[in-house]
Amino acid sequence: MNRIRLAADMQAARAERFQLLHARPGVFVIPNPWDAGSARMLAALGFEALATTSAGFAFSLGRPDAEGAVNRQDTLTNVHAIVDATTLPVSADLENGFGDDPETCAETIRLAARAGLVGGSIEDATGRTADPIYPLALSIERIVAAVKAARALPFPFVLTARAENLINGRPDLRDTIRRLQAFAEAGADVLYAPGLKTRDDIDTVVRSVSPKPVNVVMGLSGAQLSLDELGAIGVKRVSVGSALARAAYGAFLKAAREIHDRGTFTFAEQAAAYADMNAMLRLPDAGK
Repeated sequence: MNRIRLAADMQAARAERFQLLHARPGVFVIPNPWDAGSARMLAALGFEALATTSAGFAFSLGRPDAEGAVNRQDTLTNVHAIVDATTLPVSADLENGFGDDPETCAETIRLAARAGLVGGSIEDATGRTADPIYPLALSIERIVAAVKAARALPFPFVLTARAENLINGRPDLRDTIRRLQAFAEAGADVLYAPGLKTRDDIDTVVRSVSPKPVNVVMGLSGAQLSLDELGAIGVKRVSVGSALARAAYGAFLKAAREIHDRGTFTFAEQAAAYADMNAMLRLPDAGK
């Protein structure tokens, strides 16, 4: 019983820290690990919170992203490992809640909290190529259900609502803003429209949903604004989605191609040092 109480107290403390990050002045970065090792490395570098990446995790399983190849249980098992890897607050990419109906979204939030998360996102993308975005009315119902589930938890769970038009072949900023405003009205804590690329578009979104905090993703093609620039616009939170995972796999593929195509091994000169990796991943009490 004491162990259960201790875990609950730790989760509540993480939740309060995560909430404070969104309430304090200025912008912060929430990088995206895809497994326990990458989470521990990011924590060692001094980041204050983490968010999972569905794409990075899918790639690590040898599966494609956004095609239903990773189910809810796979995702929750992964996020539990990431939560256990550090003491940082962790939010998760919960995709579309792993189902169309609002109650499935609500159940996903409850299960996410049980896995140790203190935040998570629900998107309005269906995962179906022919009909990629849920109708607005259903999208709102799904967020309402997720918010209700989050508010019933014994700690402040930060719910992020995502409008996915811009990365699903629908470059309609007006509709994206309409959806974000509706999600804010439904009670979402953070608003997020992946695919925003220009300073003007980001500024328009931030002003349109103020004072709700806005998450912006960097590391996608075409978006080249610095953290200081994003903070000046009024962005609260900056994530990088699958960018770190893709950077790691990019280095891996470059090295593997050198071996295969040239029969040389110069890539190892740029690899992280074995001792540095061990030191970064070593538990604080190891060897005692």
